[in-house]
Amino acid sequence: MLDEVGLSSALRWYVDGFAERSQIAATLDLPEKLDRFPTDVEIAIFRVVQESLTNIHRHSGSLSCYVKVGQGQNHLTVEIRDEGKGIPKEMQSTLKSSGSGVGLRGMAERLRHLGGTLEIRSSDKGTTVLVSLPIPPAMVPYAEGAA
Repeated sequence: MLDEVGLSSALRWYVDGFAERSQIAATLDLPEKLDRFPTDVEIAIFRVVQESLTNIHRHSGSLSCYVKVGQGQNHLTVEIRDEGKGIPKEMQSTLKSSGSGVGLRGMAERLRHLGGTLEIRSSDKGTTVLVSLPIPPAMVPYAEGAA
């Protein structure tokens, strides 16, 4: 799907479906025109959103969530936020010391492979997942109309 419709459309489809399936109000904030990026970059961003929303549904108790994708000249950012119960303190310590749970470890490793970072902030007011992914010259966005 990503190859055919691009990250922007794939995220809209996924977030809309997530909201319908989970009954969690989900807001998606995308740049007016999100460039196309190499497949591994688009897959990494999509998987981070997918895993984060799954975690919100399974663990947070939040009635709403917010996904924002930002594009700068040399980087992509993603913020996924909920207003749930947060990650318990003892679990936060475990995540930091063991390199995180399976899903979080997979997200972090995928991003690290691409030179990006994953940060998780959590309190009793909710959890925020922050992603920063540099877009070096070798990963310049595909020109419009390019295959």
